[in-house]
Amino acid sequence: MQASIAAYVKEIIDHSPFISEMILQDVISYSNLARFMKPRVEALYGMPVSPSSIVMAARRYAAELKERTEAKPQRGDIGFEISMKTNIYDLNLRQSDENAAALTQLYSIVKPSSGDFLNITVGTHEISLSVSDKYRQRVDELIDESDVIHRFTDLVALTIVFKGDFLQTPGILYLAARKLAWESVNIIEIISTMNVLTFVIRKEESSRAYEALNAFLSNEL
Repeated sequence: MQASIAAYVKEIIDHSPFISEMILQDVISYSNLARFMKPRVEALYGMPVSPSSIVMAARRYAAELKERTEAKPQRGDIGFEISMKTNIYDLNLRQSDENAAALTQLYSIVKPSSGDFLNITVGTHEISLSVSDKYRQRVDELIDESDVIHRFTDLVALTIVFKGDFLQTPGILYLAARKLAWESVNIIEIISTMNVLTFVIRKEESSRAYEALNAFLSNEL
């Protein structure tokens, strides 16, 4: 069943944090937005679409976005602290029982209580690892090089510690990630626990990311 014009407009906006941010900031011309979106909407819809129908759909979705954004936690409900750890080594490798078992050795070597960083995520098809760079040689000894999909060095772990249960507050992770996208910060990894959210990013983007998140959280929480 073919989706409606409004559904395609919503899909395009949702896939562009820049458009949605400009809508929320009331700095966008809907007629210009309609001209920009028209070829993409028509390609998805499969037939010509009038600019006025795109404008109408965009305005309706803009009202929904603004209503959703305004339904945020009251300031003071959740406090936060931001910290950075530099020199992070990040690997993405093929999932296998051998790789998963080998990497568990890191738990007895890496010492988070002494300032080390370690996160291992075992997925259905891949294993993601972020660890302090000083353990790079040890990690490379544990894994089969042929299983490595991506490798990144000289990264930064930007960690937000919330004084409150942020996982029970809808939208914080989405809004934080959207803010980083708006600032053209590429997220390598997202790591979360009950009250801690960490973005692993490139070192050259760390200052911009820190300032963006600090300003965003100070205004939103």
